[in-house]
Amino acid sequence: MIHIKEATVVEGKYDKEKLRHITDAPIICTHGFELYRSKSIIATIRRFSKTNGIIILTDSDRAGFRIRNYLKSCLGNDCIIKNAYIPAIYGKERRKDVAGKDGLLGVEGINEAVLEEILLKATVPIEKNNRVQKVTKTDFYNDGLSGKIDSAELRKKLTKGLCLPARISSNALIELLNQIGGYPVYREAIDKIKKD
Repeated sequence: MIHIKEATVVEGKYDKEKLRHITDAPIICTHGFELYRSKSIIATIRRFSKTNGIIILTDSDRAGFRIRNYLKSCLGNDCIIKNAYIPAIYGKERRKDVAGKDGLLGVEGINEAVLEEILLKATVPIEKNNRVQKVTKTDFYNDGLSGKIDSAELRKKLTKGLCLPARISSNALIELLNQIGGYPVYREAIDKIKKD
């Protein structure tokens, strides 16, 4: 059982049940797009994000990214928000007859060991004066991850190598890389991609 101070925000009740086996941290369910209509869900998430911080753990499909972006826009800059991303794995959850619209497993369908690893990476403390070199947009440009003809393909290889969803934006990818170790983690991943 993982003991973390941040509250974890998930989409559905099955996601919440899955995480209860992994962590004793508070788990907040958005109930999918109910989040857009419920001021109380936003208020609860805002309260946790200003005190303990939150980890947003939505599915890697289109809907999951919409919810993630909506939350970021609602909460503002004075909140502690960390992001955890599940890998884009094709399949369907056991309780469903067919796969979701994007054909990807959601939080409830991912192996518990993988979820533990994802949460542990997300809970690495973010220090204001961290001495580890940060990844920048310039690094992305210099390594061909942005501004070049094949940049999207190279970013896709990077996200695959890091077990992240391909749909993640460049800015979110930079933010996450800095959260999980900064430039050294990035350099190792890029060098491995370029060797292959």
